[in-house]
Amino acid sequence: MTVRTVRVPDVGEGIAEAELVSWFVSVGDTVTSDTVVAEVLTDKATVEIYAPVAGTVTFTRGEPGDVLAIGSDFVGIDIGDGAAVPEPRAAEPAAEPEPTVYDIPTPTATRTNGAIAAPAVRERARLLGIDLASVAATGTDGRVTHEDLDRRLTANAAGSPIGNGSLGADSSTAIPMIGLRRRIASRMTAAWRIPHITYVDEVDMTSVEKLRRALATEHPDRPKVTVLPFVMRAIVQAVRDQPNLNATFADDADPQVLTIHSGTQIGIATQTSGGLIVPVVRDAQALDLWQMATELKRVTDAARDGTMTRDESTGSTITITSLGALGGLVTTPIINHPEVAIVGINKLQTRPMWDGTSFVPRSMMNVSSSFDHRVIDGWDAATFIQRIKTLLEEPTLLFA
Repeated sequence: MTVRTVRVPDVGEGIAEAELVSWFVSVGDTVTSDTVVAEVLTDKATVEIYAPVAGTVTFTRGEPGDVLAIGSDFVGIDIGDGAAVPEPRAAEPAAEPEPTVYDIPTPTATRTNGAIAAPAVRERARLLGIDLASVAATGTDGRVTHEDLDRRLTANAAGSPIGNGSLGADSSTAIPMIGLRRRIASRMTAAWRIPHITYVDEVDMTSVEKLRRALATEHPDRPKVTVLPFVMRAIVQAVRDQPNLNATFADDADPQVLTIHSGTQIGIATQTSGGLIVPVVRDAQALDLWQMATELKRVTDAARDGTMTRDESTGSTITITSLGALGGLVTTPIINHPEVAIVGINKLQTRPMWDGTSFVPRSMMNVSSSFDHRVIDGWDAATFIQRIKTLLEEPTLLFA
């Protein structure tokens, strides 16, 4: 019997460890080079680990939630006769054959056990107790989507409970905080230590709304432009006047370092089924309005369906957060560490506003933004938001 030992892959960028999110195989399972054996989470991305060869799984290392060192032994695969390896008895431990160490490249596809699904979809299915192989897939190339899971849940709503998705009257469920949820909790804890200052102002978006409608009418073949690309363009212009807002603060360095960036890499806080993720629109200063709209949709779609790459999830220099129609009147955004500023967009609504002689209906939106008060003074924060307010209320300035 020849056993190849697969190690936790080195995904680069100096990452030293990864969290085991889930196993997709067990000891005795037969695998091929197209089989995803496990999923791990690093600081940068979710990574699927493929079996490099065909054979039979002889051992696995770690349980979901364990943090594993990069390069450590992960799973063994017998490439001999393919027979399952019996577990050794406690009284007479069987001698383990000398393994052949096999390092693998970082995988990028999303196939597992006959079903194709993004990591976020698989994790949701796992929590609901749904076998992905039993779900009718409607996504591209037979991919199971969140909508497919929704349809499965709806179809079963009147029937028996699905796995752990339903609870009895006096039941409770303990959900381990592992994977993305644990990473989010850790990042939020680190960010909350920052002394925040939050500044709120209202912006008259009537002219932007009029311009958006005109663009949709005059250019029906172009991408739909929401409010966010206008906000992105306003941020690009505002940081030209105050470049210290387009910055990251290395507060764990000695001495601490504030890095001001020439390119505007805008993070877009995006709610997914697995939690809040921040994909990045890169070099926003080089994009026109339609390009911003296209890139915004592309990266947020990738975040939601679990296909986002490391490059699309790292390197932001300032972030926008928006709850869309649920945005409320005021929020207190938490800074996306190590950035120093986050711009929060609240709900757009029609309000009666006094024009000097009478009340008139205007499309109004509050902007709630937070800043790292260690490096950004209140005056600078207010000046920054006032500049964004001016640009949005007179949108022709965005194109000057």
